[in-house]
Amino acid sequence: MSTTTSHPSEPEGPADGPVRPARLIQNESTTEIPVHLLFRDDLDPAPVPLKPAVVGRRQGTGEQPRLRRPAVAAPKRPVPQVDPDLAERPARVLPGAVGVLAGACGAAGCVATSWWAGVLPPLVGEALRLPGYAGAGLGLAQWAAYAGAGVLGLFGLGGLARGRTGRAWVLDLFGRYRGTVRRSGLLWVNPLLLRRRVDVRLRHWRSEPVPAADGNGVALRVVVLVVWRVRDTARAMLGVEDHETYLRECVEAGLARVPVEMPGGPRVGDAAGEVLTRLVAADAAPVGLEVFSVQPVRVEYAPEVAAAMHRRRIAALDAQHRASVLTSVVDSVEDTVTRLTVRGLVELDDYERKALVKDLTVAFCAGRGETAP
Repeated sequence: MSTTTSHPSEPEGPADGPVRPARLIQNESTTEIPVHLLFRDDLDPAPVPLKPAVVGRRQGTGEQPRLRRPAVAAPKRPVPQVDPDLAERPARVLPGAVGVLAGACGAAGCVATSWWAGVLPPLVGEALRLPGYAGAGLGLAQWAAYAGAGVLGLFGLGGLARGRTGRAWVLDLFGRYRGTVRRSGLLWVNPLLLRRRVDVRLRHWRSEPVPAADGNGVALRVVVLVVWRVRDTARAMLGVEDHETYLRECVEAGLARVPVEMPGGPRVGDAAGEVLTRLVAADAAPVGLEVFSVQPVRVEYAPEVAAAMHRRRIAALDAQHRASVLTSVVDSVEDTVTRLTVRGLVELDDYERKALVKDLTVAFCAGRGETAP
């Protein structure tokens, strides 16, 4: 058994014979199917290689394969980048006793040099119980001793610093970061290093009214409370100029992308606060700031739309009140008519029922209007 192969060049039918039906497929061809495969009863017949049942398009038909266009990924928002080598590390400091000892040694050296040169005042010598000495005068050796003792005293006393809990020192030498001191108590720090005090305690920052918008695009003014602290002192001091200015700009950028709920909602600012916290925390992390919470504490309409939105809100409240009053009146009328008819107190036809409903409605509405504040 075999099937015939159709060709687009064959005529539709001879003029003198029966009319053959028009071919629906002009560019496809079929293949032969072995007859013995149609009547086999074997459970596991041997595989027989067959040609494809439908041949692909013929050459020259002009058909082209359809290819899917690669999906273009949406560009990601750039993340603030800071010098990767700029990271907080502990600085080398010494206990404060070392500075005190060095300062005392420098002062003692200056006194001994003055006694050696014979320029020490008699009262100081008597107070220190030094033996009398005529002195060798101020020579090169005495001046060198003065210089050494003075440098030792200045370095010892000039390097003393008091570390406080919740405060840190960022040390800088000729524009290069040298480390951070988070220790408390009396410390000795190299006096050649530039010290910058940083507050690492938990802080709150309350913003000025920031422009925002709700889900419908109505202009709002939002006051935001930000809870934050300095996590990486090196990046916070050297990576950004002003912390609060940077936080203000991050909050404004977040409010431009996050809709805020309208004033008077049941949970004003909860959903917006969660999204704002994630956005601001992601923007502030690269510069060493840790943001814990960004919550809108006051939401109000912008001055240019405040009057219109106030009238709109009053109209909505009035319509809601009217709808509730009407529903209450209808329920009361229905309950009254139902009780009168069910209990058999009155027998009403359609006309009387309509009249009773009308009178009760007017009476209930008048009563509601008199008792309403």
